[in-house]
Amino acid sequence: MLRRGIEGLRLKAWSRDTKDQMVSVKNLKEFAELAGVSTATASRALTGSGRVSDETRKRISALAEKLGYQPNIAARNLRTQRTMTIGVLVPLGHEALQHLSDPFFNTMTGFLADAFAENGYDMLLSRVLPRNDRWMDRFIASGRVDGIIVVGQSDQFHIIETVSRRYRPMVVWGGHSPGQHHCSIGSDNRLGGRLAAMHLVERGCRRIAYAGPVDGSEFGERIDGARMAVLEAGLTPLQELPTHFEPDAAYADVRQKLETLSEMPDGIVAGSDVTAISVIRALRDLGRRVPDDVRVIGYDGLPIGEHMSPPLSTIDQQLRHGAQLLTETLLRRIGGEETASQQIEPRLIVRASS
Repeated sequence: MLRRGIEGLRLKAWSRDTKDQMVSVKNLKEFAELAGVSTATASRALTGSGRVSDETRKRISALAEKLGYQPNIAARNLRTQRTMTIGVLVPLGHEALQHLSDPFFNTMTGFLADAFAENGYDMLLSRVLPRNDRWMDRFIASGRVDGIIVVGQSDQFHIIETVSRRYRPMVVWGGHSPGQHHCSIGSDNRLGGRLAAMHLVERGCRRIAYAGPVDGSEFGERIDGARMAVLEAGLTPLQELPTHFEPDAAYADVRQKLETLSEMPDGIVAGSDVTAISVIRALRDLGRRVPDDVRVIGYDGLPIGEHMSPPLSTIDQQLRHGAQLLTETLLRRIGGEETASQQIEPRLIVRASS
């Protein structure tokens, strides 16, 4: 109570002093004294990092704005040996044609940027086409970031494993394998593939195919889950229609493969929402109606899916929640804590395409 009273007196004193003249604040210590809080609290409030109540944060921000005070971030970073920047690496060893403009990466990196900002961090984003085993080491050695989030294991699982044994502040968006060393956050891809195929079975589909990428552990698990559901239903084994990631290339792949089939599938599990859009386009160009002739379900839960015609059924990976978990877990690792991998349970979202 006494401290709260003193803080109130300090703020009142500041208000009287600054009605007619601007108080000059030289450093964080002087600013914190005027605000009636510790330097640590003032720093957390001004940078948006750490735990500070909304009321205190707003009050301190208003005071800083009125005084025209801005903390010297560079000096603080030099003292703490922190950059207040998180690196986001997107390895594309599996598909050089894929770009950061892909709706999946666009959505995930957007959610990550929001989560970083809420914790006072900036983002350094890099699309990587690995040409040797040292690509991650070079990024780490640059000293530009406090930690790294890798979006997707791509075909670089063994590199990520190796680096994780000597570089702790790293978390990966992707699946989890038995005995895995690196910390990962991701949806249960095998369950997601199973949910997608089971949904098509329940809708009456009897000839089910998978269309999409086949390289990388995440897609392999989705295919395994779908294959298991089809076998358990006593149907013809799951047919695989491998495609590229890039939408136009995926369209060409799907159309060419569908044209050569003796019998058209009546249900298609797509490896991603972006691939599902290409599948629907190919089916229409071949004179097939979705969902009347062929039911289609995507994977990811991207916002774009609900705006398609027809709106796209999908397996939702809960990407916003995933971005929050990735950020929280990485910040704990930056702070020296041990963290375990976590799996997010995917959710079936049924729309008109299936």
